Amino acid sequence: MELDTQLARPAVKTGEKALLWKRFKQQKMLHLFVGLGMIFLLIFSYTPMFGIIMAFKDYSISTGIRGIFTSEWVGLKYFDEFVNDYQFGTIVRNTLMLSLLKVIFTFPAPIIFAIMLNEVKHMAFKRFVQTVSYLPHFISWVVVVSLAFFFLSTDVGLVNKALLGLGLIDKQLDILTNANYFWGLAVGSAMWKEMGWWTIIFLAAITGINPALYEAAQIDGAGRLARIRHITIPGMKGTIIVVLILTIGSILGGGLVGSNFEQAYLLGNTINNPTSEIVQTYAFKVGLRDGRFSYAAAIDLIQSVISVVLIFSSNYIAKRKSDSSLF
Repeated sequence: MELDTQLARPAVKTGEKALLWKRFKQQKMLHLFVGLGMIFLLIFSYTPMFGIIMAFKDYSISTGIRGIFTSEWVGLKYFDEFVNDYQFGTIVRNTLMLSLLKVIFTFPAPIIFAIMLNEVKHMAFKRFVQTVSYLPHFISWVVVVSLAFFFLSTDVGLVNKALLGLGLIDKQLDILTNANYFWGLAVGSAMWKEMGWWTIIFLAAITGINPALYEAAQIDGAGRLARIRHITIPGMKGTIIVVLILTIGSILGGGLVGSNFEQAYLLGNTINNPTSEIVQTYAFKVGLRDGRFSYAAAIDLIQSVISVVLIFSSNYIAKRKSDSSLF
């Protein structure tokens, strides 16, 4: 009996292997796509992580890639230097304020917009509005900044000309160079560019809600606002929490719209620098302009560690307070 069992096991294993191989061949295109994605992550996400050790070394570009591993260890020297830098307070304040303002204004915007679009019954108009709203997502930030100059510059800006022509202002507004306007300009342009794209995610969540719930609520006399409050929003809860966790995890980079660096680098100048200089642009400038790669790596590592802590913390809180979480 035992001998029969031992003889049967290799046959079973052989059959399982054949079944797995047959299934693999049937899904070979899917495996190809997954493999390409894994190769992409390996090359562009995991391999560059070896460069993290530059933050703890006195690296020089003249030593090449080998210098990353052979340079002298300096420990936390560059971390201490950044924390004690005279610009540290201003840079951190600008980064946090810009990121928090984006979370406050850009996170609820696509949720509200998705609910409004869901209530539109004219399908042609609904599709038109949705298409127009997400098209800016495909425009690069270079083009968006060029449009901002076209509309908002003090010399040829259409907005200044229109306001002067209507007599609403006495002199031209220096929107692009005034430090007081930068945060509002950054948040407004980011919302215009990315709101429609994220609306698609929340519309998909609404589509997954059982229509019978709306019909039953309508029969019971629930109005439109009541249906939104008790059916639509609870039905979107899981998606909202997951997107919120991802937003908090990437808050230092711009959160939902993820554009802090592009905006600060392209819209920033020497005049609005007191509010436009953020951690990412500072690290970019000292890293490439001054050639201080170890110092820049230390700055970026601090930001990455904070982001990891934020995403794990927000996921833990979401898991404790609700049934939805990212992992």
